[in-house]
Amino acid sequence: MNAPATTAPPLPPATPEIPDDLPPHRLSLVVPMYNEAENVEPLLERVHQALDGYPQPWEIVLVDDGSSDATPAELRRAAAERGAHVRVVELLRNFKQTAAMQAGIDAARGDVIVTMDGDLQNDPVDIPRMVGRLLREDLDLVAGWRKNRQDGLLLRKIPSRIANRLIARMTGVRLKDYGCSLKVFRGSAIKNVKLFGEMHRFIPAWLATVTTPQRIAQEVVNHHARVFGQSKYGISRTFRVVLDLLFVFFFMRYRTRPGHFFGGIGIALGALGAAILTYLVAVKLLLGEDIGTRPLLFGGFFLVIAGIQMVTSGVLAELLTRVLFESGGAQAYLVRPSEALRADEGWHEPA
Repeated sequence: MNAPATTAPPLPPATPEIPDDLPPHRLSLVVPMYNEAENVEPLLERVHQALDGYPQPWEIVLVDDGSSDATPAELRRAAAERGAHVRVVELLRNFKQTAAMQAGIDAARGDVIVTMDGDLQNDPVDIPRMVGRLLREDLDLVAGWRKNRQDGLLLRKIPSRIANRLIARMTGVRLKDYGCSLKVFRGSAIKNVKLFGEMHRFIPAWLATVTTPQRIAQEVVNHHARVFGQSKYGISRTFRVVLDLLFVFFFMRYRTRPGHFFGGIGIALGALGAAILTYLVAVKLLLGEDIGTRPLLFGGFFLVIAGIQMVTSGVLAELLTRVLFESGGAQAYLVRPSEALRADEGWHEPA
């Protein structure tokens, strides 16, 4: 099999702004990749150019999300050529972007963890500046804001804008671009968040469950048009985002007290049904009217039954919550076995 073409597109003229006053830390880059064989070498070239003068040790964790093209072979080849600081995590099948990102975060060893896409649209030149802000301002997350986004208007920009406003309104975490994968985290914070489903878009909201929104900031970043390959996402993901948003809303407010959510709905439904039945009883006793064939009678009974079921669901949810918090959770992905590195090896050391 011939190796895919790896001629990199022209690098942007900007040069990395590496702060001089960075506190000692170790930096881990996490890059999920799915069918991005042509982007492997250009991506690593850009990352190394952007971080060549970085004054602290760093590593890059490349996660192959069950690619069906030459991406795994390209990743292994690049890792062998570049050195031990280029690490490859291969998932056994395509678990989707969220699980791939979680696998990379779990494998990352740095005090500061950066996530970015592997399609060359995120620019590694922004990383030192974002890391500097995270450490100087004692933040837990600096999220990228693609102010000048290089994507299609109808299928990418408009759905993204709608989703961003919905997410900000429902979660209370005010960011202009939830979908930008270029984010810089404090490792101790992001390690406390477990991602499932399509939750990579909601990482700032999930992070707000373990820290305060005041420790979350955003930074304008570069964004480039895709050069190689095709986007793996389209308008269809909007519907999944809406469903996940409802789950995030529930989780953020009722994570430790789901009985209040289901019980509140149950009490409201039961109270409405009881009011209807009370009215019908009054009509029967005081006015002597026949109520046996009225649709309102069946509606009242159904509302009372639904209320009882919701309260019961709340009790069961409370029991499940106790089980969840008292036992360990399963992983959302499976990884091919690989040789583990010691804590002091596999880092790109400053010159």
